[in-house]
Amino acid sequence: MRRDDLGGGLAGAALHEMVLARSRGDWSAAHAAAQAVTAHPLAGHPDEASLYRGVPAVAYALHLAEHPAYARALAELDAETIAIVAARVDAGQRRMDRGRPPRMAEYDLISGLTGLGAFLLRSGRDAALRLVLNYLVRLLTEPITVAGHQVPGWWAADAPSGALGAGAFSTGHANFGLAHGVAGPLALLALAGRAGCTVDGQEHALDEGIAFLTRWVQQFNGGAVGWPGLLPLDAFLQGPVAGMEPERPSWCYGTPGIGRALQLAALARHDALGRQIAERAVLSSLTDPLQLAQLHEATVCHGWAGLLLTCDRVAADAMTPDIAHQLPKIHARLDTHMVRHGIPQDTGLLTGNAGVLLTLHALRTPRPADLGWETCLLLS
Repeated sequence: MRRDDLGGGLAGAALHEMVLARSRGDWSAAHAAAQAVTAHPLAGHPDEASLYRGVPAVAYALHLAEHPAYARALAELDAETIAIVAARVDAGQRRMDRGRPPRMAEYDLISGLTGLGAFLLRSGRDAALRLVLNYLVRLLTEPITVAGHQVPGWWAADAPSGALGAGAFSTGHANFGLAHGVAGPLALLALAGRAGCTVDGQEHALDEGIAFLTRWVQQFNGGAVGWPGLLPLDAFLQGPVAGMEPERPSWCYGTPGIGRALQLAALARHDALGRQIAERAVLSSLTDPLQLAQLHEATVCHGWAGLLLTCDRVAADAMTPDIAHQLPKIHARLDTHMVRHGIPQDTGLLTGNAGVLLTLHALRTPRPADLGWETCLLLS
C-alpha cells in the first residue's frame, strides 16, 4: 500500500478524516492522518505524480481541510504540483505537435492531466488550470491518424492495461470512461466553465464531446441504453452496434459516469438533447437487472457506492425526478451488501473503505454542508 495514494492508500484515508473533521469540529484524527501520510517522501516527479499519487494527492486531501495548520505545507505542495502540471502540459503539447497519439495516462483522471486539472479546479489555481484546459481543448478538437484512419485526439496509443502493442489493442483503443477516457476531459471542461474558468475553444471542445457521446449511445441487450467502456480500432471503425452486452454500471467505466460527464457538458452548452440522452441512459442503468447483477462490491470505483453517489449527482441536475425515485432502492442494495459482507477492509478512496464512508457521509449531510470532495471524481 502506498501512503501517498488517494485511490488505494493513506491519502484517501486522510481525505476522509478531513471531511469528517470539518463536519464535526474534532481535528485529532485528521491531524494524525495528515502526519501519517506525510511521514515519508512523496512522489513528485512528473512521470509519477498525479491527482491520485504523490504530491498532488496529498495536497488535495489537505486542501479539503481548509485548516491553518496545513498552510505552510500546502504552499510547498501547491508549488510542486504547479511545476508538475507545467512539465506535463509542455510534454503533451509537444506530443500533439508531432501528431502522435497519447498514452492513456497522459490525459486521464487517475494518472494524467485531467486529474491534475481537477486538483487545480478544487484549489482555485486558475492560471495553471487554464494551461490544462488549453491542452484539453486540443485533445478534444484535433483528430489524429492511427493505422491510416482518422481518430479522435484522445485515442489512447496503449492498451487499457497501459501496455503498448498488446494483442487486440495493438493500435490502441478508444476509452469512453470517466476515470480513463474521454468522459473525464469533457466533465472537467464543463465543471471549469461552471466555476467561471474558461479558455478559447472550450465551447467548441464541449460541443465535440457532446456530439461524440450522443452519436455513440447504443441499445444494449435487454433494452437499456448506454456506452461501451472501451473499443479497439476495428470495433470503433464499425460504429455503434445495437444488442451488445451492457457494461458494469460503475463510476469508472460504466454508463453512470459517462452519463454524468455528458449531462455536465450538455448543461454547460444548454444542449437539451444531450442532457436528455445522458439522463435516459443513467436511468436505464439504475433499472437494468443485467447491469445491476454485475456489481459485487461496495466500493466507489467498481461498486454500489460509486453508482449511488454518481446517480445522486445526476439526479440533482436532472430534468425529471425519475432518477431520484430510484436512489432509495440503490441505497438499500448498498446497505444490504454491507450487512452481508461488511465495509471493505482496504484503505483508500476508490477501492477501499474511505470512499464508501465518504459516500454515506455525503448522502446523509445536508447539501449546504457538502464540502465538494468529489471533485476528484469529476461529479461536481
